[in-house]
Amino acid sequence: MSRKPQKSAAEFNRDHLKREQKKMLLITPPEGVPLLFRRASLGARLGAQLLDLLITYGSLLLLAFLVTYLSWASWFSETTEALFAILAFLVRAPYYILTELVWNGRTIGKRIVKIRVISVNGRRLDPHQVVVRNLMKEAEVFLPIMLVIGVMTSSGWVKLAMAVWLLFVFAVPLFSRQNQRLGDMIAGTCVVEQPKIALAKELTERTHVATEKFVFEPHHLEHYGRFELQSLERILRDPARSQAAYDRDKEVARTIAKKIGFTDRIADMEASEFLSSFYGAQRASLESGQIFGDVREDKLHGKNGKSW
Repeated sequence: MSRKPQKSAAEFNRDHLKREQKKMLLITPPEGVPLLFRRASLGARLGAQLLDLLITYGSLLLLAFLVTYLSWASWFSETTEALFAILAFLVRAPYYILTELVWNGRTIGKRIVKIRVISVNGRRLDPHQVVVRNLMKEAEVFLPIMLVIGVMTSSGWVKLAMAVWLLFVFAVPLFSRQNQRLGDMIAGTCVVEQPKIALAKELTERTHVATEKFVFEPHHLEHYGRFELQSLERILRDPARSQAAYDRDKEVARTIAKKIGFTDRIADMEASEFLSSFYGAQRASLESGQIFGDVREDKLHGKNGKSW
């Protein structure tokens, strides 16, 4: 009986690298600096969803108890299913939409398991995307489930059709390229792991001299967070000084200057120096803000309590 040949260490590492690459999502925002995210696992998404269901349906049961307690028991018993369906929607939809708007793509469940929703075009997650993906969740999942379990009156054929639909909906993230459900595909969003941010101190030490040439006002430093700064580190660490590297630095410097409203002239040969200066000033600003409790993870986080 022949034995299956074992993989060499190189083959094992190569296969592992391929599996890891399949889990990654590369997004290029308007600034032109690619951002690499790890797609959230289906297990993490399921865990977050279960936590959110505990919160929403716990609130729903409390609300239903209050309705019955306020001497409306006879009226409630006649319209239990319809009232339950309406209350469930009125609790679920605002919960998912408002929490993702306030916490930048994170519900309470997502915050606990450290995942978030992002826009696949690299721009900030806008309210339209949040509303679309969550209303689609109602049509994709919650309404069919209520029809299947009989919370809303339905025939046997309707229940069978909804059961088949649910199997299809739950299979979509397994086979879609970015593990997106239908609502994410329509809204242009994806669920990823919350990135761990670690900024390099040696880069700040390297750039403290350069900051004297380019002076940044406070309003110049209100547009980016630690995650974008971490991406800028990859450019500053790049030892290549080819023409392509110079062109890249010029493009990134021009994009950042336009974004932050920096109007001083930046010569082509000063692009790399500008990036180093901006890195040092932006990092100092973020670390100063953190001392006073203002932790800005990325450019998508709120300013003064609002999304930006």
